[in-house]
Amino acid sequence: MSPTSLVNFDRNRYSVEARCVGKVVTVRAYATRIALIHDGKQVGLHRRQYGRDKTLFEPWHYLDVLKQKPGALRNGTPFINWDLPQALQKTRERLNRRPDGDRQFVGVLSAVPVHGLEAVEQACAEALVSKTVSRDLILNILSRTNEPAPASSCQALAHLPELKLLPQADCHRYNRLLSGGDHAS
Repeated sequence: MSPTSLVNFDRNRYSVEARCVGKVVTVRAYATRIALIHDGKQVGLHRRQYGRDKTLFEPWHYLDVLKQKPGALRNGTPFINWDLPQALQKTRERLNRRPDGDRQFVGVLSAVPVHGLEAVEQACAEALVSKTVSRDLILNILSRTNEPAPASSCQALAHLPELKLLPQADCHRYNRLLSGGDHAS
């Protein structure tokens, strides 16, 4: 496989996940699709092309590359005319106005493998509604939506004895310890 994460088959090139660069990839050619396999896992799936000298990119295959070089998002061939969901596209446009916009948008894209495209899209939509678009806000929204539900009120276990004397907070005891008073060593 080439260093550009492309596999040649039948005079066309198909992208695979960037982690497979320099590794052996098996091509399974079907009438309508090309499946690319590495270590028993599918690392690429494309519609089969019967013409010649065509290159098919799947931009998600290059996410690891974007983490290293976020500027490739602006001019990289796989990302030209990338058909993103509307909320993600608008988030990208908003972040592009900032000096570190590419890096921030790559941070948002990096949440897709963890949370899923739909959840990230919803978080972007929520950020757009609040008119405060940033990677940190979107990641915060995602973490809040994935928090476990708070535990219901605790009930005392039946086998524990009931407290006869309730503990009372006494900060003066701590101050006495600091001043060398009772029980200070």
